Amino acid sequence: MESSGAAYQKIIKDEDSVELMCARLKDAVRQIQIKNTSDLSFEEIYRYAFLMVYKQGSERLYNDLRATIEEHLEENVRKDVLKSLQNNLLSKLSHVWLDYQTALKLICAVFAYMDRVFIARNKGYESVYNLGLIAFGDKIIRYSEIQKSLSDILLNLIKDERDGKVVDRAALKDACQMLMTLSVSSVSVYKDVFEQQFLDQSTLFYTLESQKLLAENNVNNYIKTTASRIQEESCRASFCFHKSTEKSIVNIVEDELLKKHLHAIVTLEKCTVGDMIKNKMTKDLACMHKLFSRLKPEGIKVTIDTISSYFRAHGRSLVGEVADGKMNAITLVQNLINLKDEMDALLKYSFKRNKTIKKALLSDLEYIMHLNAKSPEHLSLFIDDKMKKGGKEMEEEEIATVFDKTIDLFLLLKERDVFEAHYRRHLSIRLLLRKSDCEDFERIMISKLTIACGHEFTRHFQRMLKDLSLSTSINAEFSSYVSKDSISLGDVDLKVDVLTSGFWPTTTTSRINCNIAPEPWKAFEIFRNFFLKTRARRKLTLQPQMGSAFISAEFYGPEVESHRYESAAVLKTKRRYMLVTSTYQMCILMLFNDCKVMSCEEIQKKTDLPESELHAALQSLSMGKLSQRILVRKSKTNHKDIAATDKFFVNDEFISKYYRIKIQTAVAKENSQSERKKINDNLDLQRKYEIEAAIVRIMKTRRSMDHNLLISELIAQLKSRFSPSPVMIKKQIEVLIDKEYIARETDNLKRYIYIA
Repeated sequence: MESSGAAYQKIIKDEDSVELMCARLKDAVRQIQIKNTSDLSFEEIYRYAFLMVYKQGSERLYNDLRATIEEHLEENVRKDVLKSLQNNLLSKLSHVWLDYQTALKLICAVFAYMDRVFIARNKGYESVYNLGLIAFGDKIIRYSEIQKSLSDILLNLIKDERDGKVVDRAALKDACQMLMTLSVSSVSVYKDVFEQQFLDQSTLFYTLESQKLLAENNVNNYIKTTASRIQEESCRASFCFHKSTEKSIVNIVEDELLKKHLHAIVTLEKCTVGDMIKNKMTKDLACMHKLFSRLKPEGIKVTIDTISSYFRAHGRSLVGEVADGKMNAITLVQNLINLKDEMDALLKYSFKRNKTIKKALLSDLEYIMHLNAKSPEHLSLFIDDKMKKGGKEMEEEEIATVFDKTIDLFLLLKERDVFEAHYRRHLSIRLLLRKSDCEDFERIMISKLTIACGHEFTRHFQRMLKDLSLSTSINAEFSSYVSKDSISLGDVDLKVDVLTSGFWPTTTTSRINCNIAPEPWKAFEIFRNFFLKTRARRKLTLQPQMGSAFISAEFYGPEVESHRYESAAVLKTKRRYMLVTSTYQMCILMLFNDCKVMSCEEIQKKTDLPESELHAALQSLSMGKLSQRILVRKSKTNHKDIAATDKFFVNDEFISKYYRIKIQTAVAKENSQSERKKINDNLDLQRKYEIEAAIVRIMKTRRSMDHNLLISELIAQLKSRFSPSPVMIKKQIEVLIDKEYIARETDNLKRYIYIA
């Protein structure tokens, strides 16, 4: 009995048997391809394929298989597809492709042994499955008529969908999946038949689309359409195409709609970026940011330039309104706070807290702040206004929030020492005239400034609050002293604020000319003696320019009804009021206890007040409606300015529905200008001292240093208070050289050494 191996050898050696097996295998492949497999014995044909490989018949078997598959594709499949070229080509191809794949799987099963043994061991041969795919691609899809029709149909489907029509996206996906499956090894049917034409068509389409959108001249519409197109293309590509196509098509949309027209988009005239910011279109701005962020770094740069251009222009208009007198300082600062809130909202809701954009927005706000040379003073005035109104208009949490926002603006200032000088002045006025609504608010603000700039920056403010607290204790001691020793102060109820010299901007060590009325002066002398007796080595200097007084006043007039008043008030014989005045106003009014009529010149001689202060006080006492004036002015001229010959007397017809009446103080222009000049002069002097001290500190540490390095380090140390100019630095360096703190090196004049 023969073994199976011997039987196989006998069959292979028999020429007629080999030809028979080849013929049988060819016929089996044909039957499989036409779906006629009912009479086939797969065991038999598999054995034939195995025997052919077993004795070096693999190459013939491979070539016969390829020829049989190609013959079927050319003679049967291609003709069938060509019949549907003008009608339902995609449907026909899909049907043919599914049948072909089914047949190919059976063929692969029959020739599996050839795949494992012959093809796996020999280069240059494709697997049976790939062989079938390549044949289908070459004989069917790459056939010129079929390829052109298929490409046109796919591109038209995409064009229709872009135009808003409903298309069979499933058919598009099936066709592209077929092309991708046919792209094996180095053969790319997908790219040759579809992808390249699709990308070329898309480039042309979006080139025309960009021109159309630019012609509409609407920024918001352009951005929305572009975002929609990118989303649409990405969705279609991810569903239907190869993943590399998605990236390519999105890049084309970005290039044609965004990159090439980035600057043109933001300069369109309708619904501009500025309009979107103004109308709080945060979602649209977020869409713009998302689109422009795709083009790094150019997209972010254009975004920053565009929003910066809007905010800076808006800031210039605000500062211009202040310069033209259309807006006051307090309103300007409030508008800047609103602008900062607007920027923060955009950063949060539109720009995803992008750090680069945040830095740019802060730079814009800093630019706007420094457009106005008086920003430090205006910021201090804003805080002053809030402190005076305080709890009357806002809750504690609200005012704390306002302070936080004010600090944000303050931190953008380069000249913080200017703010400090003005804040000291405003704080002193609030504290001395009791204009601050709540001392706790003052402490909150000072604590925030301390956190921002350090204890040294706020030490004057803290000392001022401490002085008032100590003054309360001193006045309580004085009241006990007066009661205990039964000392008479006459009709004067005296309260004295004892201020530490050097910490208060309104104080001076020299005596200010002002002749106080005898009664309050006597009371003050009693207080002085008490204070100096209990506190040795202390000195008291009266500062009348910041004092206030409560005066009990009586007015007399005819007992008749006056038709001059809007109210139905009747002028009675005797009317009492409590007048709240400044010390200067008190000195003037007390004179009229002894004199009925006095000229301006006589008042000045008796009070010894500076002319500007005297005129300001007289104007505040004699201005307004006749019924609201404390004094009546008789002048030979009709000028608003007071002349030395002008006469003044008490207005007996003065009437008010209130018992307590505050006399407003008119601010003297000369005084305001001189005060501003004094602040600037003091700042210049203080800056010189600070520069010198910083140079000495640096040189003492380094011992030797180049000029440019010294300048850089000096600016870094002083930037928390002000930005010193190079000219001022050079002057102070020369001063220190003259004082022999530092010297130039002999061999290198641009290098300094510390010698003190």
